[in-house]
Amino acid sequence: MAKQLKLSAQVRSGVGRSAARKLKTAGLIPANIYGAGEGPVNLQLPERVVKDLLSHALGENLLVDIEIDNEGQKTNRLALIQEVQHHPVSQAILHVDLQAVKSDQKITAEVTIESFGEPVGVKTFGGLLEQLLRQVEIECFPRDLPELLKVDVSGLGVGESIHVKDLQLPEGVVAVTEADITLFIVTEPRVSDDTAATEGAPAAPEVIKEKKPEEAKK
Repeated sequence: MAKQLKLSAQVRSGVGRSAARKLKTAGLIPANIYGAGEGPVNLQLPERVVKDLLSHALGENLLVDIEIDNEGQKTNRLALIQEVQHHPVSQAILHVDLQAVKSDQKITAEVTIESFGEPVGVKTFGGLLEQLLRQVEIECFPRDLPELLKVDVSGLGVGESIHVKDLQLPEGVVAVTEADITLFIVTEPRVSDDTAATEGAPAAPEVIKEKKPEEAKK
């Protein structure tokens, strides 16, 4: 399940590029928190802490217990880090969106799928493992939200597949994505165009060289 991480934030009043530059200079990141029946609030987060949280994350779902300081008055809210915007060149964090949730209410979220093990169809018969879906949508309480779903594909032979309905989900987690959708499949070895052309081409006719005049007289 997703680790419940601690994060401190302050309510911010300034908006726009000028305010964002000042935050950057101070080692802070602009952020918003919204949802759970409450209006959006503009926040500022410590850049170093956010970078550390993201660098140690296994998947995209990060559940945080965020303490919000509003001029000395502190409140705690449970939230998911919903979106992180990065600079296209430097990859510096520009903005963070947080979706507030309630511990006693179920949520839906997309969880990344990752395979482990080498399929027998690949190891023994030269097949190819293909992943057709990178994420599945699930429903659960925030405390049960998995960071990542790992799928053992070692038993797959050529032509065999794993579907959403085959997932071994943690207790309290239900798949919302359609059950019959394929996640992984082992396909037959691919034959290159050159090989196929060579194998399918007719045999070249035997060339009979014309005898030289001297040889013809013998």
